[in-house]
Amino acid sequence: MIRPVTNICCVGAGYVGGPTAAIMAYQNPHLRVTVVDNNEQRIRRWNSEHLPIYEPGLGDIVRIARDGSRQFQFTNKPIDQHQQSTSLGQNFLQHDEQVTVPARSPNLFFSTQVGECIREADIVLIAVNTPSRTKGVGAGSATNMSSFNGVARVVAQHARPGAIIVEKSTVPCMTSKSVKRILALYRPGIHFEILSNPEFLAAGSAMKDLMYPERVLIGSELTPTGRLASAALASVYAAWVPPSRIITVDIFSSELVKLVANSMLAQRVSSINSVSALCEKVGADIDAVASILGADSRIGDKFLKAGIGFGGSCFKKDLLGMIYLAETVHLPEVAEYWRQVIVMNEFQRDRFVRRVVACFDNCLASLKITLLGYAFKANTSDTRETPALGIIKMLLHEDPVEIAIFDPCCNPEVVKAEIKALIQDEPALKEDGGPIVVYSDAYDACAGSDAVLITTDFDEFRSTPKEGEPTAESADPRPFPPHLHGPTETEILSLHKYLLSVPSSADKIDDPLGRYLPEPACESNCPDCGLIKTSGYSTAGNTDENRPKIPLDWQRIVVDMNPPKLLFDGKGIIDAEEMSELGFQVERIGH
Repeated sequence: MIRPVTNICCVGAGYVGGPTAAIMAYQNPHLRVTVVDNNEQRIRRWNSEHLPIYEPGLGDIVRIARDGSRQFQFTNKPIDQHQQSTSLGQNFLQHDEQVTVPARSPNLFFSTQVGECIREADIVLIAVNTPSRTKGVGAGSATNMSSFNGVARVVAQHARPGAIIVEKSTVPCMTSKSVKRILALYRPGIHFEILSNPEFLAAGSAMKDLMYPERVLIGSELTPTGRLASAALASVYAAWVPPSRIITVDIFSSELVKLVANSMLAQRVSSINSVSALCEKVGADIDAVASILGADSRIGDKFLKAGIGFGGSCFKKDLLGMIYLAETVHLPEVAEYWRQVIVMNEFQRDRFVRRVVACFDNCLASLKITLLGYAFKANTSDTRETPALGIIKMLLHEDPVEIAIFDPCCNPEVVKAEIKALIQDEPALKEDGGPIVVYSDAYDACAGSDAVLITTDFDEFRSTPKEGEPTAESADPRPFPPHLHGPTETEILSLHKYLLSVPSSADKIDDPLGRYLPEPACESNCPDCGLIKTSGYSTAGNTDENRPKIPLDWQRIVVDMNPPKLLFDGKGIIDAEEMSELGFQVERIGH
């Protein structure tokens, strides 16, 4: 019999734990979901309007699950497309098929009371950071498991007998054996089931990946109790994930597949980037080559966009994990194969900078260089392993008079603090005697610049249409089919997103259904409110994703630049012909 789940505790309030727990709580209003972390500042931000991470859609989910919601009504008929000139409210009143959704109580909580919350949980998710080791045995390749093992010890001391322990962090294969040893050491004679439930999230689309996952993988021991534990976790996902997408396997396969998946994706990025170098030498067009490759159904078009290389917390770390695993089981050839993926990634980034320097006759002294983008990819404030930082470090050695940085999702004060912490061997920031200035306005960052480098693929920087299918919010999702308990949370969210996109006579509002309750009020000395006032730039707020993404006026930028007005497209999002007509000298990867 599948054990009932009423209480979930997620240890780790970062990029994986926070969003995952928020979706679980949102989709299961009857469950109590608590996220715990020893970082008091991080928990304070989760309990405020200043969420510690930026992900499109995260704010909407947190507001409902954390704060609860009002009762509200909506019509179950699509808005009449011929009458959209009238207000949204008037369109609602024209229809009489009203659906009433009852008020909802909060069921998502954030706390620093780690032990207490673990004791109350039926399922404990471990979602802490597992970076690569920087010293000791395996330094540079092996996974640093200190935080994970530390949490496992705390869980062992506090978890109630029979609790299900879930590896949510990316961990080395056979980690479950280590967890089992820790549990036996601290709680001998008490049985716990251990599951592997790796995340497959992409920064910038994490909420979409969680709401509409391609697959949910659950690994367990292939024993009767292991299968029951797996079924218990599957029942949580079953609230919104079709059964066909919930895959159960043995626990070692589940632990390994996450490393392999990210390594394979990183391999594709490095493969196409290696081809881009060939294209530049022989006069071929990388976009044409990639398009033809993508049309081959055996290859597909995913991750075939040449650029400055991959970043983020996963790809490099998981590749290093694969390399270390291969080395420990005495497969040096396998380790070297995967190591070359990292070598190629660093080669591509360095090659991009060398091209910038070469265009100025190997001398950047007295020049201003602008980077558009600091986060490692669009629609996120995640800057871990961002290629932009490597580019900045290389540019520093060329002594430009200024390195300007602008990012639409990263608070300038936060970027400055990070650069100061990560670049310590020489003055970096302007205020410390270095050349780096972080701006809150793109036009100020580009004014007087000799070269603009596009280092993140934000929509605001594009001059070419974004690839991909129309979103689910592009069409009215109604009418919804009848359900015993009313519309599902997924249906309500899809309607919310759609209504935000509907033209109306009034400005768009963040709460078109009138569902939100007030957010928690900040203290008068809230450091995040102070940061916004200091920088003049708001980011990672609950409603930031609803702000209009206004494309840059490239004509305005080119007028204020210095000749030769170089534009380096490191992400393949610029129409070179169009930019050339505006007066830019365009340099693109693979051309």
